[in-house]
Amino acid sequence: MILSLHNLSLPLEDPVLKFLIVLIIILAAPILLNKIKVPHLLGLIIAGAVIGPNGFNVLSRDSSIVVTGTTGLLYIMFLAGLEIDMGDFKKNKWKSLTFGLYTFIVPFVLGFLGGYYILNFSVLTSILFASLFSSHTLIAYPLVSKLGVAKNLSVNITVGGTMITDVLALLVLAVIVGMSQGEVGTAFWLQLSGSFLVFAVIVLMVFPLIGRWFFKKVDDKISQYIFVLVMIYLAALLAELAGVEAIIGAFFAGLALNRLIPHTSSLMNRVEFVGNAIFIPFFLISVGMLIDFKVFFKSWETLEVAAVMLVASIVGKYISAVATQKTFRLTKEEGKLIFGLSSASAAATLAAVMVGYNIILSESETGEPVRLLNEHVLNGSILLILISCTVSSFVSMSSAQKIAESENEDTVSGNNHEEENILLALNYEKTVDRMVNMGILIKAHSNTKDFFALNVINEDKNESSVKNAEKLLHQATDAAAAADVNLQALKRYDNDVINGVNNVIKEQKITDLLIGLEDEKGFSASFSHNLYNGYLQNDNVNVFVYHAAQPLSTIKKYAVIIPENAHKEAGFFHALVRVWNIARNSGATVVFYAKENILDILQKIVKKANIEAEFVIMNNWKDGEETAAKLKENEGLIIFMAKRGMKSYLPKMRTVPDLLNRDLRDNNYLLIFPYSELQEDNTEKRSVGNHDDFVEIGNVIMKIFK
Repeated sequence: MILSLHNLSLPLEDPVLKFLIVLIIILAAPILLNKIKVPHLLGLIIAGAVIGPNGFNVLSRDSSIVVTGTTGLLYIMFLAGLEIDMGDFKKNKWKSLTFGLYTFIVPFVLGFLGGYYILNFSVLTSILFASLFSSHTLIAYPLVSKLGVAKNLSVNITVGGTMITDVLALLVLAVIVGMSQGEVGTAFWLQLSGSFLVFAVIVLMVFPLIGRWFFKKVDDKISQYIFVLVMIYLAALLAELAGVEAIIGAFFAGLALNRLIPHTSSLMNRVEFVGNAIFIPFFLISVGMLIDFKVFFKSWETLEVAAVMLVASIVGKYISAVATQKTFRLTKEEGKLIFGLSSASAAATLAAVMVGYNIILSESETGEPVRLLNEHVLNGSILLILISCTVSSFVSMSSAQKIAESENEDTVSGNNHEEENILLALNYEKTVDRMVNMGILIKAHSNTKDFFALNVINEDKNESSVKNAEKLLHQATDAAAAADVNLQALKRYDNDVINGVNNVIKEQKITDLLIGLEDEKGFSASFSHNLYNGYLQNDNVNVFVYHAAQPLSTIKKYAVIIPENAHKEAGFFHALVRVWNIARNSGATVVFYAKENILDILQKIVKKANIEAEFVIMNNWKDGEETAAKLKENEGLIIFMAKRGMKSYLPKMRTVPDLLNRDLRDNNYLLIFPYSELQEDNTEKRSVGNHDDFVEIGNVIMKIFK
């Protein structure tokens, strides 16, 4: 298409120009508004109002804007479900339920009183009018997530409560629409409840099965991302077929795929990147295009309706947030964050208004249609969206920043996290991506340091060996970069591979060494020799031997076998942190098999660490071997091992390689060899693991997972 003067007439129709203008707005909003400390989310909404049909009419709110904006809306709800910590959610489900009821009932009551007694609406209209303020949109969630406080208790409560209040508000909408059309009866209630139950079962039970199968069969990164989009829209469609709004479907899709997309994975990084860069900004701009400031200068009735809506919504959400804060004894800033996140009205509110506006009850004497919700409510809802999103953005950003600063102060003070330097010893091309993914999984979330990947080249090797090393390291760097993690590639020449690895361990002060097993060979005799006579000679390094038969995200449960006296090894609790990171970052359930005295302290730690864990008393090593041999599909194994001379060493550990090669070729497993001695210069830096007193050890671990 050749650009001409005709293409430059307003509103612009040229697709290249339209997309260019939107991209410029998305690019400029954060840069310009960050300087004056205005949330860029608000800037995008205002920009939409300026360029939209009610502003300078630069762009029309056509189907292309609506479709992309709808995807952004679904994306916000999907990310909220995807990023929620399921361990925290299950632990705090009653808190979320309480907040959900608070934030539904209080604004609903205020809205009904305002609609019925002040605006003189009918009972039916007043109920629907009141439901507009009960729901809210997590429009500030991307901002909070970016600040690193998405796992804060207040955020977890708010996200869980959002699902509850939005479902209730949208169910009210469905009921009122049915009543206005005279369709409410036993059949209506049975159909609505039955269809919603079928929808929930399909999304929450069938989607994970489909997702696990897909991720095991398809390695292509692009296909995996497209699959995620398909699941979002399919869940949204199923929700609409069930009689509820599409945003509920998107949220449920996030819950369904929560454990299949680890929070530290490259796929999660890709999902968040595309959403925050394109789809969510499009949605905010599309919301801004609905704003028409002129209507507020034409009718006092519109201003009256808007005033009632603002009071019912903002005051109602504030009271609900304060009530939640007082009920669960949260901090003042956490209460503000709950209010900030829940105060924005956009998605469900706009959907309900449009549905009510399009329902014509009758005709007036002048022939004008009498709508369930009149044009004053429609225009007032636009002002509500603008002001509530403004309040939400400012309050959320302010409180989230203070919470983040407080958490950072704890980290800097050295109370929460120990030092870690992880080294991946790469040798086989097929294992590179798997090892990088495992390295990212065991890495502490707060650790901003690089971790290392090493390939040792024998000095007598030819040029092809050098190229192979460069290929492996480049592959590892790309895999880490896809997850937004820095990986430092190390290429080393040495006449002996083991010496090369051990020298790098000393030079880089490595705390954890990860070694991958080749699929075809498994635990070979030569590997065992190199392991026990080479890698395990580093007394201050935990050694991990990893075998991956399927993607990490598809593992539902890990059996963790801990031998007697393992807690007496200097590196045990340092290594235990890695197991905790696997559970926290992947969402998998861990089942600990150990002596009762070890399980007692682990149970105390779990209360602070918020992972899903089970505990089974293991009377002897044979019980552990039987457990390992009976692992099912999509289950992994983690075994704490020991070399000869260590306090937890058992002669039967020598048969573990045979057991793994025989029974677990199709399962993921990780062998952990905790270090047995602690060098004096590392004692203060790595204080975990050098205590016999269980209480003191528990306190240290609880600080780590605070």
